[in-house]
Amino acid sequence: MTRRIFAGGVAIGGGAPVTVQSMCSTPTSDAEKTAAQILRMEAAGCQIVRVAVPDMESAAAIARIKEKIHIPLVADIHFDYRLALAALEAGVDKIRINPGNIGGRENVRAVAKACAERGVPIRIGVNGGSLEKELLHKYGGAAPEAMVESAVGQAAMLEEFGFGDICISMKSSSVADTVTAYRLMAKKYDYPLHIGVTEAGGEYMGLVKSAAGLGALLLDGIGDTMRVSLTAEPEKEITAAISILKSVGLRKGVNIISCPTCGRTQIDLIGLAGQVEAALADYKGDLTVAVMGCVVNGPGEASHADFGIAGGRGEGVLFAHGEIVKKVPYDRLLSELLTMIRESNK
Repeated sequence: MTRRIFAGGVAIGGGAPVTVQSMCSTPTSDAEKTAAQILRMEAAGCQIVRVAVPDMESAAAIARIKEKIHIPLVADIHFDYRLALAALEAGVDKIRINPGNIGGRENVRAVAKACAERGVPIRIGVNGGSLEKELLHKYGGAAPEAMVESAVGQAAMLEEFGFGDICISMKSSSVADTVTAYRLMAKKYDYPLHIGVTEAGGEYMGLVKSAAGLGALLLDGIGDTMRVSLTAEPEKEITAAISILKSVGLRKGVNIISCPTCGRTQIDLIGLAGQVEAALADYKGDLTVAVMGCVVNGPGEASHADFGIAGGRGEGVLFAHGEIVKKVPYDRLLSELLTMIRESNK
C-alpha cells in the first residue's frame, strides 16, 4: 500500500479512493475566469484541480481563486522555484514540480522547507518528453526505466531534505511505456501515484489511450489519483475519468449496458440507448440499466442489471434482474422504464 498524503482535505494514497483531477485551460492570472471554470469542473465531479503558474501574477491570483472554489488547488511550477514559494504564500494546497528544472539543490530545499511548514505535498512530475540528457543516453531514449530512475532520484533529493509528502507521476504519450513505468515503480516504492497518459490526443483518441493505460493500471491496483488528458474542455476529462473508474469497479453510479446490435434488432436501439443515457445523466445513486436489441438474449445476458429494455418489432419488454415484467409499445419503452426506476426508489 502507498503512503498517504493530503491535498487540502483530500486524501491521496494509503487505501483512499482514487481521486479525479483535471487542469484549467484558462489563464491563471484571470482569477474570475479560472474560478468559473473550476466551479464547472467541480459540478462535473472534479476532486483536485491544477493551474499553471508561469509568472508572479498567476501565483498572486491563487488567493483570489481559492476564495471562490471548494476543491484543493495544485500549482504547476516550471523553471522558477520562486513561483512555488509565491503560490504557497497564496495558500495553494499542493505543488507540482520537476525538481530537475527549477535550478540547484538549494532551490529545491527552499521549496521543500516551505511545503513542510505548511503541510503541503509535492508531486514530482516526470514526463517522457523532458527527461535528463544523461538518462536518455543511458537508456537509449525515454524508456520506462529512465522515467522511474528520474522520479526516484528526484524523490531522493526531497527525502534528503526531510520531506516525505511526495506523490509521483511518470507520464508518456506511449500507453505501453506509461503502464510499464508505473508497474516498475509500484513494485519497489510506496509513493502515491498520480496516473495518466500525457498528450493522449483529442476527445476520441485521448479517451481510447487513457482507458487502455489507466484501466490496465487500475485493475492492477495501481493509481491513487488520476487525470485523463484530452485536447478538449476539462469537464470532458472528468467525465471520462469517472467512466473509467466505473468500468473497473472503483466508482459507483449509473452504469448503462447496451448490446452492439445485430440483424435481429428491429428497433432504433442506438437512438433509444442514447435517450436512456441522457435521461439518467443526473441520477443520484447506484444503478445498472440494460438496453438490449431483442428478447432472444437480452434479459438473460443482462440479468445482472437492475432494470432493462429488450426490443422487438414495434414493441419491447421491460425486465428487472433478468425477469420480464411486461410488454409495452416501442414509443412507451423509455417512459415506462423511467417510471419503473422511480417507483423502485419510493
